[in-house]
Amino acid sequence: MPESAWKFLFYLGAWSYSAYLLFGTDYPFFHDPPSVFYDWTPGMAVPRDIAAAYLLQGSFYGHSIYATLYMDAWRKDSVVMLVHHVVTLVLIVSSYAFRYHNVGILVLFLHDVSDVQLEFTKLNVYFKSRGGSHHRLHALAADLGCLSFSLSWFWFRLYWFPLKVLYATCHSSLRSVPDIPFYFFFNALLLLLTLMNLYWFLYIVAFAAKVLTGQVRELKDVREYDAAEAPSPKPSKAE
Repeated sequence: MPESAWKFLFYLGAWSYSAYLLFGTDYPFFHDPPSVFYDWTPGMAVPRDIAAAYLLQGSFYGHSIYATLYMDAWRKDSVVMLVHHVVTLVLIVSSYAFRYHNVGILVLFLHDVSDVQLEFTKLNVYFKSRGGSHHRLHALAADLGCLSFSLSWFWFRLYWFPLKVLYATCHSSLRSVPDIPFYFFFNALLLLLTLMNLYWFLYIVAFAAKVLTGQVRELKDVREYDAAEAPSPKPSKAE
């Protein structure tokens, strides 16, 4: 539970900050995705508010790679999770270095919202049975959180992400900067991120199908659908 609690607080803070940048400032990136490349030049200055978000997210995903390898329970999707963290960290570092930070904020906003709901749901799953008794309010919050998580995953990661981010990076970038550097490198990583989002969404659908068909009678863990059927040994840290 402590892991879920601190992750919930981190994702809530990180997502709230990216939402503030997109909706509480003059940045038009969400409503006008092609604007992420307007006036782009190599070596352009990175605004301090965006740089702060990058520092926060880069530090988190650097830690997440270590945690996935040596701290977290090993699941059957852990390899994909590790690849996701590496791809995300490479995107954060390289997009900052090559000044694609505007689109980076949009990517982070569209992804973190699902993680907020995931950790919120996990916390309520734990709380609903605390003290050996059943807490109906937390059980209801867990069920609603699971539903909200599933819907937001599809809407933000599989609908808005291609509509706003991939459209801007694959199409609009060439219109604004015809010879934009590292075009294929960044778009390949973003497409890989999309494939991983689709991979996990298939697990979500499979879990929902088990609930609807009665194969799963009670939500015990919102990530139950991707837990390994038989525990497999985790990589051991080199001495």
